[in-house]
Amino acid sequence: MPILNWLTRDEDIRTAQHVPYRLLEEVPDLSAGDVGAGNMLIQGDNLEALKALLPFYAGRVKCIYIDPPYNTRSAFEHYDDNLEHTQWLAMMWPRLELLRDLLAEDGSIWVSIDDNEGHYLKVIMDEVFGRRNFIANTLWQKVFSPKNTARHFSDDHDHILVFARNADKWVPNPMPRSDRMNKGYKNPDNDPRGLWTSGDVSARNFYGAGRYAITCPSGRVIAGPPNGMYWRVSEERFWEMDRDGRIWWGKDGNNTPRIKRFLTEVKQGVVPQTLWMNTEVGNTQEAKKEVVALFGEVNFMTPKPERLIQRIINIATDPNDLVLDSFLGSGTTAAVAHKMNRRYIGIEMGEHAHTHCAPRLQKVIDGEQGGISESAGWKGGGGFRFYRLGPPVFDEEGHIRQDIRFPVLAAHVWFSETDRPWDRNGDSPLLGIQDGRAHALLYNGILGDKRPGGGNVLTRATLALIREDIAKLAPEFDGPLTVYGEQSRLTPATLDRERITFKQTPYDVKARA
Repeated sequence: MPILNWLTRDEDIRTAQHVPYRLLEEVPDLSAGDVGAGNMLIQGDNLEALKALLPFYAGRVKCIYIDPPYNTRSAFEHYDDNLEHTQWLAMMWPRLELLRDLLAEDGSIWVSIDDNEGHYLKVIMDEVFGRRNFIANTLWQKVFSPKNTARHFSDDHDHILVFARNADKWVPNPMPRSDRMNKGYKNPDNDPRGLWTSGDVSARNFYGAGRYAITCPSGRVIAGPPNGMYWRVSEERFWEMDRDGRIWWGKDGNNTPRIKRFLTEVKQGVVPQTLWMNTEVGNTQEAKKEVVALFGEVNFMTPKPERLIQRIINIATDPNDLVLDSFLGSGTTAAVAHKMNRRYIGIEMGEHAHTHCAPRLQKVIDGEQGGISESAGWKGGGGFRFYRLGPPVFDEEGHIRQDIRFPVLAAHVWFSETDRPWDRNGDSPLLGIQDGRAHALLYNGILGDKRPGGGNVLTRATLALIREDIAKLAPEFDGPLTVYGEQSRLTPATLDRERITFKQTPYDVKARA
């Protein structure tokens, strides 16, 4: 597969490995509503924030939408968009790698971009996600009317590149039928089956039983279908349909017959298309009006309308799925996900994470009625937790910091051993069982004994407690066990007999690249 090369490529493709794992520290004063709703708003560099999320959310995000800087040589207040091409690629590559690792097997990523970098972005996404996982290049008609002042062409569209984590497992939700699609359905004969439209009885495809005469209710005889054509059903089937009221002869019973198709029998979902018109999903002017209504001013040069994000979330997710946006901007993705009953993680590095995003989400909680609120039936509720990036989890030598709490270390130990996020509650040294191996952590007095040689040390007593927890979780388990602790007082022979691998904290707990 062809790859894209740039000046700092060799260094950039290793960047994600060297990003430190940082703590996520909640700021309760900026959290709002029901903080147990599972929603997160994170202020901080999105590369470090994405790395911090891995031990907890790897493989769990159903839909990622990002609207990164377009590299248009225009600077605006909250972003430095004047990035040289190499710098832009250097910024995107490691973030795409981490976003891929967070994406669920049946998940998808949607990236807004314009023609300045869109084709280069497609090539590096082919490499990061796999070319076979490319789904579509959706075109969004972003302007309300053509720009007659344009030097060459009016720039009327943006691209939205869509990739699946695994194209074999990703299935888009069908789009709901629009009012335009249903406009042609009427019920002039008051059929109790409801609205219907009609279609030709004739067709050009050869059909051996499709040549016969038809007598209309008025008595007019139609000798056969038009020249070169055939009735699409047999004579027997035609009159069966007529007896069932599925043939329309016109109000006077003299028209060439047509087949009635009822709206209730039509497939209610339609396949998503790659051309999205502004009449369906909004435009930049609509997006700016939404921002002005919320903040009284436009502080963001490229906001997206709520209807556009609603279309993406409708196709890519179901209620309660997890949506992530690591270039949150004015907070549109989080606001729309909130209104659509999806869980979300929003990441924004600037001060407007708390001056704009958090207040916007507070308004959503309070029942704000702009954007998609009416169409989504939004009345308010829910909540989110606000986080800032804390200190690194690991020191300069790659070892765990001494002041890290048990749940944080447990998540990193589990992730480094299994490559999966940890979701237990941290009330037991047993972290879980994965792929036939159990994993346990004796740390920070998890057994209620912080004395030297106490609950952080592997002894026969602490091993017995771990075995008890294993028996509760999986009574039939008889596999190997990995235990992290300050030290082990079991002999090598005992460890071997018990099939235990002992790893010492902090020295054997290292940051996973």
